[in-house]
Amino acid sequence: MAGVPQPLELVIFDCDGVLVDSETLASELEVELFAEIGMPMTAAEIAERFLGRSPAFVNAAVAEHLGGSLPADWERYWEARYKAVLTERLRPIPGVVEALEQITLPVCVASSSGPASIAFKLSLCGLDRWFGDRVFSAAQVRNGKPAPDLFLLAARRLGVDPSACAVIEESPVGVQAGRAAGMRTFAYAGGGLVARDRLTGAATTVFDDMHLLPELLRRVCSDALCDRGEKHAK
Repeated sequence: MAGVPQPLELVIFDCDGVLVDSETLASELEVELFAEIGMPMTAAEIAERFLGRSPAFVNAAVAEHLGGSLPADWERYWEARYKAVLTERLRPIPGVVEALEQITLPVCVASSSGPASIAFKLSLCGLDRWFGDRVFSAAQVRNGKPAPDLFLLAARRLGVDPSACAVIEESPVGVQAGRAAGMRTFAYAGGGLVARDRLTGAATTVFDDMHLLPELLRRVCSDALCDRGEKHAK
């Protein structure tokens, strides 16, 4: 029925900064590598410009800075350095394991990272067992975040109406994509890379502790069921 909130049927997680604490590590490395190519940026500037964006978006910005093309070994050099840092230092976001253990709804991943990178991070942190093959990458869609394409792809592949999906994000562009997809959006602000006021907005719940997520999802489901009951009772 139009106008009646739908109970949740699927929880769509971003990966970087939501499931695994990779955004801080990537930012540190980007500060180093961008300085090496004469593109100095602070961590705050990198978060403002690139947080939540696809590798293709970042590479295009680097190519533009360098006059139209990437160094021949840029992607290989970046990936080797990044993988070494992840292998040594990557951890799950605090509280996300406990949250996944408590969430009873189906879950999937929809990330701007490439498929191999997502798989590597999830496996390294022991989170892959919750998602199986329900993993989607921006490489599979024409337009990355803030366009809704990736989230809509996940919903379509899993047979769930977008209005019955919840998106868990941590970047402004990810939150925008969730809203554009017509999904209820939860913005994790516990990573400290983005000011809370850049994550707020209609149909968005901002939270700082991943331990709180299961209860926030339960409240949405409960509220939707109550609203449906009230509508049908009238």
